[in-house]
Amino acid sequence: MTRPSTRPPTAPDDAGVDPPPPSGRSRIDRYFHISARGSTLAREVRGGVTTFMAMAYILLLNPVLLGGPDAAEHSLERPALITATALAAAVTTLLMGLVGRVPLALAAGLSVSAVLTTQVVPHMTWPQAMGMCVVYGAVIMLLVVTGLREAIMNAIPAPLRHGITMGIGMFIALLGLVKAGFVGAGAPVTLGVDGELRGWPVLIFCVTLLLIFMLQAREVPGALLIGIVVGTVGAVVVQAVGDLPAATWGGRPPELPEHAVSRPDFSLIGQVEFGGWGEIGGVTVGVIVFTLVLAGFFDAMATIIGVGTQAQLADARGRMPGLSKALFVDGAGGAIGGVSGASGQTVFIESATGVGEGARTGLASVVTGLFFAACLFCTPLTQMVPAQVAAAALVVIGAMMLRDARHVDWADHTVAVPVFLTVALMPFTYSITVGVGAGVIAYVCLRAARGQWREPGPFLWALAVVFTIYFALHPIEGWLGAA
Repeated sequence: MTRPSTRPPTAPDDAGVDPPPPSGRSRIDRYFHISARGSTLAREVRGGVTTFMAMAYILLLNPVLLGGPDAAEHSLERPALITATALAAAVTTLLMGLVGRVPLALAAGLSVSAVLTTQVVPHMTWPQAMGMCVVYGAVIMLLVVTGLREAIMNAIPAPLRHGITMGIGMFIALLGLVKAGFVGAGAPVTLGVDGELRGWPVLIFCVTLLLIFMLQAREVPGALLIGIVVGTVGAVVVQAVGDLPAATWGGRPPELPEHAVSRPDFSLIGQVEFGGWGEIGGVTVGVIVFTLVLAGFFDAMATIIGVGTQAQLADARGRMPGLSKALFVDGAGGAIGGVSGASGQTVFIESATGVGEGARTGLASVVTGLFFAACLFCTPLTQMVPAQVAAAALVVIGAMMLRDARHVDWADHTVAVPVFLTVALMPFTYSITVGVGAGVIAYVCLRAARGQWREPGPFLWALAVVFTIYFALHPIEGWLGAA
């Protein structure tokens, strides 16, 4: 990997605005400020390709997550999910490149997909779930326009933000373990089926998981994608030799397709419905929307600033050219993902790999977006990947999200307990909402016990009240009914 330019940053001034582009440059150079940011056309193209290779795994994981058992009743075909995932990633990443003009790529957020699969889809139709996705995207765009997004982020204590990230990581890892058949239903969960691992697919999962971890330990670029490819090849070989029943793989055996390319399946595009949510109650709807906002909310700004700083675009106060536009496009990703049927889109930290190859402008994002667009025609190839191989990548991503543990002061009881409850209850209750709610309530209660009533702030106290009502909703409804 080539080292990024060490020249001093020239992009942001005190207002976080690019300087005027020099005359005599090409139109592309002037529009994207390529020379002004110390980059070249070759670097931008190379960075865009690198970013795509680092995050192409989402084309495999998101369909597995959205098309799992929880969504089976909605008859979601995998080709349609692959098309939706590629289309939404292409549109949002192109928008980021052309509007935000920063080297950031977007795709379906696995945390948002996990919320949709486990907490939204079981209670409503698929179009209604996508409608909820559009609503949460609109909420984030409104928060950006009004300037409230950063204010809300600052209102939630950093330990809770880290706890939410870690909890979602544990939740995603559990989903991967369950989808692979490594963890099954038991008391309350158990190893495999009846306490033991059975079948070749689980072995393929274990080998793929270890391979990805080993590649990461050696700091091999694209470790996730390499592991998925190798695991898929191994699964195809096992299937060809053993001729295993389709049910062994969860319905679709890994086999070489007759054709490498095919026409996209746009059947999920535009399947959005608003309303009809009254059956689950207004409070529950509000909590679901808030959970979706949380799932795609916190990491985006930190990722944008972090990658912008690495690209030498951010100043000492974290301001960078196009920050407000980048945040707005990230919020629009929720709505675009809902309309596409692919769940909410968010900025990926893998964008940093492209920056490491020299990308400094939105042209790199345009390149990445075009690669995602090309993948619309590669559904047969992506369908080869068995759920067990994709599940290994889910577990790896969950493990990576636990890195935030280093930022938590575990010696402080008022911090450690809320974070623990947040992290533990998300996977144990199969609900991100429950983990966030328990963490918020515990945090304000423990602060109050120390006499620090004002420290949580009005927003967190109001949030604690909302979650208390959410947890006590059934007893409250029973009491009102009896009255």
